[in-house]
Amino acid sequence: MLVKAFGSAVHGINATTITLEVSVSQGVNFYLVGLPDSAVKESQQRIDSALRTNGYKVPGKKIVINMAPADIRKEGSAYDLPLAVGILAASEQIKFENIGDYIIMGELSLDGTVQKVKGILPIAIQARKEGFKGFILPKGNAREAAVVNNLDVYGVDNIKEVIDFFNGDKVLEKTVIDTREEFYANVNNYEFDFSDVRGQENVKRALEIAASGGHNIIMIGPPGAGKTMLSKRLPTIIPPLTLQEALLTTKIHSVAGKIDSGTSLMTKRPFRSPHHTISDIALVGGVNYKRSCKNTIDIANNT
Repeated sequence: MLVKAFGSAVHGINATTITLEVSVSQGVNFYLVGLPDSAVKESQQRIDSALRTNGYKVPGKKIVINMAPADIRKEGSAYDLPLAVGILAASEQIKFENIGDYIIMGELSLDGTVQKVKGILPIAIQARKEGFKGFILPKGNAREAAVVNNLDVYGVDNIKEVIDFFNGDKVLEKTVIDTREEFYANVNNYEFDFSDVRGQENVKRALEIAASGGHNIIMIGPPGAGKTMLSKRLPTIIPPLTLQEALLTTKIHSVAGKIDSGTSLMTKRPFRSPHHTISDIALVGGVNYKRSCKNTIDIANNT
C-alpha cells in the first residue's frame, strides 16, 4: 500500500514541504531515497526500536520511501516521526485517512520518546501558507510553533500519543499562544540593566549617544575594565524590537536551535559575545560562510 505523509526541510530561514511517499509491498529490503543524509538513513534503526518498544513493528516486507522533491537534500533526524507514521500507515497498523492533513516532525529516541528539533517556526509558517490543518511536533517545540495563528499545533512526548491520535483513541491537546500578548508582556523584560552599573559615566554617555544615533562604538581597555559588562546592557537602551523584527529574530534562533522549551517568541534584541581570538570566517558562520552571507542578504531583502 502507498501512503503519503508530510514533513519539511529548512534551507536558510525558509522551509520547503517534503512529501514522504511510503510503499509497503511483497518482498524484502528497506529503501530510502530522495537525497537523505546519514542522519536520515540512520532513522531505520531508531524507528525499529521505538516501534518495538511501543508494541508495533517495522513489517518484514519490501519498504520503499521516497522523500520528494528528490533533488533537495534532506538533513537531520527530524524525519524520524513522519517516517515511522508513514510506515505504520502503509502497513495498515494504524488508520491513515487524515494523515495528509498534518505536517509531522520529530526525532525519535529508542524508547519512542519524541525529542526537540531545529527550525520549527519556519516550518509552521510554511505549513499554514500551504493550508495544512495542523502540525504534530515535539512538546518542547510546541510553544515556538504556536506563534503561528490559524494552525493547530499538537505537542507530543511519545510516538504512542501520535498513533493513538490517528487511531481515534486519544485527543491531543492544542497549544495556543496569543502572539501579541506574549510579545508585549516580555518586550522590556531584560536580565541586565544600566542601573546595575556604578561609575563609568563617560562610557555610559558614549553608549547612549551611539544607541540614540545608530552609531557603531568600539571600547578599548584591559581585561576586567567593564567592556563586556557595559556591552551586555546596550540592548536595554536601544528601541525595542517590533513584532515583525521579533518574528524574524525568532526564525533565525529557531533554525540555529537556540530557543528554549518555554520560549515562544524572541522579544529582546540579541547580544553575542564572541571570544577575542575569533577569526573573520568564524564570526560570520564558520564553514557555512557562503551560506551565511546568502542568508544575510535574504534577511535584508525581506526586512
